[in-house]
Amino acid sequence: MPEWLIVVSRAIMMLAALFLVTKWLGKKQISQLSFFEYVIGITIGSIGAEVITGLDRSFIHGVIGICAFVVLPIIGDKLSMKSKKLRDFLEGKGTVLIQNGNVIENSLKKERYTVDELMELLRKKDVFQLSDVEFAILEPTGDLNILLKKEKQPLTAEDLNITVPYMKEPCTIIMDGVVMGQALNSIGKNEEWVKGELAKQSRVMQDVFIGQVDSAGQLTVDLYDHVIQHPTAAKDQILTALLNRCQADLELFSLASQAEEGMLLYQKNSEKLKKVQHDLKSLNQ
Repeated sequence: MPEWLIVVSRAIMMLAALFLVTKWLGKKQISQLSFFEYVIGITIGSIGAEVITGLDRSFIHGVIGICAFVVLPIIGDKLSMKSKKLRDFLEGKGTVLIQNGNVIENSLKKERYTVDELMELLRKKDVFQLSDVEFAILEPTGDLNILLKKEKQPLTAEDLNITVPYMKEPCTIIMDGVVMGQALNSIGKNEEWVKGELAKQSRVMQDVFIGQVDSAGQLTVDLYDHVIQHPTAAKDQILTALLNRCQADLELFSLASQAEEGMLLYQKNSEKLKKVQHDLKSLNQ
């Protein structure tokens, strides 16, 4: 087998192995890496690269090495859950940078942060004046969390003694023009209700990119770009469908009518609707 083909096959197998390893480790390893997990990740990547390009290396030995480094953070997580000291050692502790409105210079020196870097982190939190901050802590992940002084915090309904209704998270019931049946059932609605709500907005299902129902039971939709650019097309389709339905109902009533006068009246109005449909079709051509 050519060497390049061996490298490609090893790369594919190693990618699959690393993907499974990452899934096994869980989401925490992706979003919030501790120092320990960061070192483990670098080491696993180095082993994978060496196994792929080092043709004289055993692929099985590389996989065993990766598995060993996968087990280490799992064991570390289990032990750190039972020991606060070990957890602080492996994952680190938050450092208070501002307390009682005063910057703690020793904490800045310990974390090797300058005043400019501190102000940059504050600006990322939409805070431009240091005197607005009551408390700030630098998390082990490098994120800065702050508590504004009471007079600088935004007003809440509780501050104004206003009772607000309970609000649940919105439920997405339409994606890519398709109704999500399970989500729809969870809020006690059906597809006919969705079609009715869309008809009120002069829309059809195929126009909707995303549709959500809020806690008040209101359906809000985000339309496809081409529908937004040509909004009249959907309205014409809905109008045509309604006219067709009304015309069909009139014909049905005409056949079911026992009185000749009523039958003629239904037929006359049915013909009028046919003419309206013909005129509308000619107008859109």
